[in-house]
Amino acid sequence: MTEVKTNSLKAWFLAARPKTLTGAIVPVLIALALAWHDLPDMYYIGGYHGINIVLKGAPFLWIPAILCLLFACLMQIDANLINDYYDCVRGIDSEDRLGPERACSQGWITLPAMKKALYVVTALSALVGLPLILWGGWSMILVGLACIVFCYLYTTLLSGKAMGDVLVIVFFGLVPVCATYYLQTQTVTTNCFLLALGCGLATENLLIVNNFRDRETDKKHGKITLVTLIGERATLLLYLVCIIGAEALAQIAFYPCEHPWAQVLSILYLPLALLAWQKMRTIRHGRALNQVLGITALSILIYGITVCIGILY
Repeated sequence: MTEVKTNSLKAWFLAARPKTLTGAIVPVLIALALAWHDLPDMYYIGGYHGINIVLKGAPFLWIPAILCLLFACLMQIDANLINDYYDCVRGIDSEDRLGPERACSQGWITLPAMKKALYVVTALSALVGLPLILWGGWSMILVGLACIVFCYLYTTLLSGKAMGDVLVIVFFGLVPVCATYYLQTQTVTTNCFLLALGCGLATENLLIVNNFRDRETDKKHGKITLVTLIGERATLLLYLVCIIGAEALAQIAFYPCEHPWAQVLSILYLPLALLAWQKMRTIRHGRALNQVLGITALSILIYGITVCIGILY
């Protein structure tokens, strides 16, 4: 057990779970890379001495790009704190927990302090996201509200009713990729949608491993997940389907393209993802599955890097 002083800076750092930020950053980076690639061929309305002119080569917008990255990171931290707080309150983070240690259940952070932190991080997220209406219009408020509301509903309600998998694909794939791309280009292309879905499928495997590892304790506490519903074999197959689906969608998005290396690069995601799947099939039970979690997280990072390089190549 890690020795941490209650409510210390180290305690808050661990509670934020910085390793999970990869899942928040990758979809935004993919969207920004795609926008950077597409913008030179797009048209926008420019002005010259009061005369509107249609110009080719829309500019890349750095401020909304940075705000999107900050908002995604803050929402991920918020989700982690919410999960930590409510799972402790409901007794889900018990002594038989197999996953990484949690701040509230370990006594690193008191429940009242964590509750205040939830409000602070949620408010910061809203403040960071609000200026995006200047580039995306009032619809960005709806997007931001959906992110915040479902951030809470995920832990407090939906993850225990086998809805977590849908939310991961939506809010770690479709929403961040499409919204970020829209802020830069004022549109959503087919390739944007394909890569958004692919990113969601790749990230979904993190939740699959988590729920696969915790399936017995989840049953004990009455928590219903997709894994508890479909069983071990189907879950292992689903993990593989998500790997193949994520790669296939990237390949489709890159074809046809002027640089075949873009397709080759994205294949580099497969070896590590398949290694994680093989380890998951072999280990099946216990804390050793945290190794699979780490490999899966790394494979998502590789997916994001190779897709971004492929887009920009």
